[in-house]
Amino acid sequence: MDPKTEKYLPWFILKELPLLGNRQIKRLIQLFNTPEAILNARPKALAAVNGTGPKAIKSITSHRKYIVKARESLDRIIANGLGIAALTDTDYPKLLKEISDPSPLLIYDGKLDADAACISIVGSRKATRYGLDTAEHLAGKLAARGFTVVSGMALGIDTAAHQGALNASGKTLAVLGSGLGHVYPRQNRRLYRKIRENGAVLTEFNFDTPPLPAHFPQRNRIIAGLSAGTIVVEAARRSGSLITARLAGEYNREIFAVPGSVRSSNSRGTHELIRQGAVLVENEMDVIDELHQFVHREPATEPRSPVQKKTEQVMDKVQTIVYKNLEPYPKHIDTIIEFTGIKSSTITAALLDMELSGLIVRHPGNYFSKSEE
Repeated sequence: MDPKTEKYLPWFILKELPLLGNRQIKRLIQLFNTPEAILNARPKALAAVNGTGPKAIKSITSHRKYIVKARESLDRIIANGLGIAALTDTDYPKLLKEISDPSPLLIYDGKLDADAACISIVGSRKATRYGLDTAEHLAGKLAARGFTVVSGMALGIDTAAHQGALNASGKTLAVLGSGLGHVYPRQNRRLYRKIRENGAVLTEFNFDTPPLPAHFPQRNRIIAGLSAGTIVVEAARRSGSLITARLAGEYNREIFAVPGSVRSSNSRGTHELIRQGAVLVENEMDVIDELHQFVHREPATEPRSPVQKKTEQVMDKVQTIVYKNLEPYPKHIDTIIEFTGIKSSTITAALLDMELSGLIVRHPGNYFSKSEE
């Protein structure tokens, strides 16, 4: 048996046992220190651990029937060159160890830093342009201050958060609701490769586990547990992002929320969080003020984004007036014309030039907004 198999096979056996959840495994490890000691313990000693009932004890004492399946799972991970971090390993994230039900094992592709100052950014898969720009902007600013940005690699806000951290040459962690053999969503395979080069993609699921709906709420506790705080950018009233926020609160972590339009259903969840006491976020300093112990106050040198470079270019008089009139929320062209008092053909030309330059975004129905705050 090679050293890696010898070290981790008992963990994989423990993970395969029915009627033994993450919370109970943590309690057992705290008493017995190693999975080998748990698997070889006498029933009387196991019964002394709070919550370990007769069925769980029988599962542990009959563990040999799960060895083959556990070894197959471990072999798949080793064959694909993936990393493994067990609950007692030094590279297992320290903040995640503190929650009541951490995964006994993390499987990862990339590099884990147990001491990383993590901030999670989550939100709607069907995000607005405002939400996407805000998530990307916040992630970049926080990554530049030394935070590792954590999210779930879903479409929408998650993707924007990861991309913002990468654009700032920062670190990011993606937590999947599937095994690493099922990159989900498929559209983010390229993003997966970028993330593992600047952090890690990780999961608690075995390599071949598909992305089943029940796995995502389970995944959310890992996102919340890794992080000193969770920022919700956009979320409807019933949203997985609110589950992450609730878990962050249960773990005694900070909860942040970005306000949105009162006319957007994606703002209802975030506004509810603010009413309940979440920290309102207008910029990265609102987060840093609450979590100052984790980061440097002075930002690292940040590369300017293409949009930032373009806004520094000289705009003509009409473009300047129009740009100042626009906001992150889309405005109809008729509103812009009415406010500026400039004839429609001139406004249309200015909007087209700014759209081609990447300064503004055109939305369906002749609505326009700034592409970045």
